[in-house]
Amino acid sequence: MKIDVNTHLGNRLRRRRRLLGLTQHQLATNIGIRFQQIQKYECGANRMSAARIWQLADALDVPVSYFYDGLGRETQFGRKAEDDLVERRETRNLLDVYQRLQDRPRLEFLEFAKGLLEEGESL
Repeated sequence: MKIDVNTHLGNRLRRRRRLLGLTQHQLATNIGIRFQQIQKYECGANRMSAARIWQLADALDVPVSYFYDGLGRETQFGRKAEDDLVERRETRNLLDVYQRLQDRPRLEFLEFAKGLLEEGESL
C-alpha cells in the first residue's frame, strides 16, 4: 500500500497540537507563520521541509522522530488503530486531567486505573 508521507506527518502534527490544547493560530504564531499554513500541513496539502519539522518539533516539545513514528505501519484504512483512540475527546480529557495532577495523586490514579484491568492483564 502506498503511504502518503505528507498526510502522515500532518496527522502527527494535528495529534500533538491537540494533545497540548493548542489552536492552529497559537502554534503558527509560536513558529512565525500563518495559521493557514498549519491547516495545509495538517491535511497534507503542503509538504513540510526538514527545517519546518525541526521548528514544529521544538514548539511541540517532541523529538523530530515523533513525526515519523508509525510511518509504514498504516492499516488498510490508511490510519493506525491507535489514531482513533487518541483522537477521541474522552482520551484528550483524560490526559488533560492526568497532566494537571500532582505527583502523588497521579501515581494513585495510575494504580487505580491498573486495578480496573481484568485479573491477569498487565501493562
